[in-house]
Amino acid sequence: MSIETTPAGILVIIALMAVVTLATRYGGAFVMSFVRISPRIESFINAMASSVLIAIIVPMAFSGDAGALAALATTAIIMLGTRRPLPAIAAGILVAALVRLGVG
Repeated sequence: MSIETTPAGILVIIALMAVVTLATRYGGAFVMSFVRISPRIESFINAMASSVLIAIIVPMAFSGDAGALAALATTAIIMLGTRRPLPAIAAGILVAALVRLGVG
């Protein structure tokens, strides 16, 4: 199956992606409504979230460009210093943009 990359085709692709996203989000919440959250399941969910984050960060740390590495280092330093994720992420994005623009 292929969809033409016309404006109408792009809207169809966006609509399909939105439907799939909503189905997985609501489907996951629906399925989990039948599961009793025990301490074991809670620790599994917490570990799963960490493993997804690590799976995203590690390849960037080993094969990323200078902007990615600067963003990673900045985010880690600010997160360790402040323990607040939003300012750390914002600073990482800003540093990546500045390095990629050639400012830093």
